[in-house]
Amino acid sequence: MKWRIATNGVALVIAISSTSIVSAATFDSKSAEVSQSKLVNADARSILSSIKVENEYQTGYKRKLFIHWADLDGNGCDTREEVLKRDSISKPQVDPYRCYVVAGDWVSPYDGKNLSDRGDVDIDHVVALKEAWDSGAWAWSESQRKAYANDMTDSRTLIAVTDRVNVSKSDKDPSNWMPPLRSYWCTYLGDWISVKARWGLSMDQSEFGRISNLLVSDCSSLTIASWSAAPVVIAVPVTTAVLATTTSVATTVPATTTSVSSATSTTAVGSTASTAVTTSTTISTNTSSSTSSQAKDISPGSYCAPVDGLGSYKSLVYVCSKTSADGTPYSGNRARWRKFAN
Repeated sequence: MKWRIATNGVALVIAISSTSIVSAATFDSKSAEVSQSKLVNADARSILSSIKVENEYQTGYKRKLFIHWADLDGNGCDTREEVLKRDSISKPQVDPYRCYVVAGDWVSPYDGKNLSDRGDVDIDHVVALKEAWDSGAWAWSESQRKAYANDMTDSRTLIAVTDRVNVSKSDKDPSNWMPPLRSYWCTYLGDWISVKARWGLSMDQSEFGRISNLLVSDCSSLTIASWSAAPVVIAVPVTTAVLATTTSVATTVPATTTSVSSATSTTAVGSTASTAVTTSTTISTNTSSSTSSQAKDISPGSYCAPVDGLGSYKSLVYVCSKTSADGTPYSGNRARWRKFAN
């Protein structure tokens, strides 16, 4: 969507960029077929048998390759806060200004512990990031790894647990770690299998063998609930806005979002032309110049960057500033989105 806004004779041409999260069939054909077509509950062993068994790829992993915690839906809450809110068994107290979970109550399913201090809670990737990397994520794009690391579209991917138990788990698979609470084992195995199948990840021989044995002994009647296709964050073009004098009224016009290339174009605004530069970018990428800054959908009052960047909310223009409109500095000298004042 592109907005042309006239304010006191100054036009801002703004192309709104947003997070695009869509379902996508990826990975090898066998795993992709399983991840996309699983629409009903099924026996755990039949799903397990569909997962590729191969040696792990144990080279090149770095945690920073999986960008987290991110705010993929643009609601002002990063993924950690979202999971803390979701998994609290009481109504969580949330600071709406910065979407920070001030208080809540959690029960860690790994060990059954009751937790009331968020500092004791870790958000665990059921299939750890390194395990995902070794099992196929090494071949993913950065956007696909980001989607995995922040996946809130299936509650089995991320879970709030006791921090010390999460540390003991680390990046281990079920062949060398299972939750201390044995009564949770079958649920854990079901979650593990569903994540691996949904994301087209493989298993190594020892991992597959241990899970197979447990499905015969402890969890012989285990069924796994359906899942939707795994999400992927898609890169979208971002237009950098510049100021141009005009007397035009506010107008909404369609914006093309299929071009992924660098280009310079000139758009007539009344009798004056404004120049915009379109570049390929992924969500969370910021660009700026001496005369312009990236424009995007924003959450009023939330922290932002870069300073002096422009954004939009409900057709209004906002600026990323370290001070309020009257010049009062914000606490901590941190920049926030406030309404643009001429």
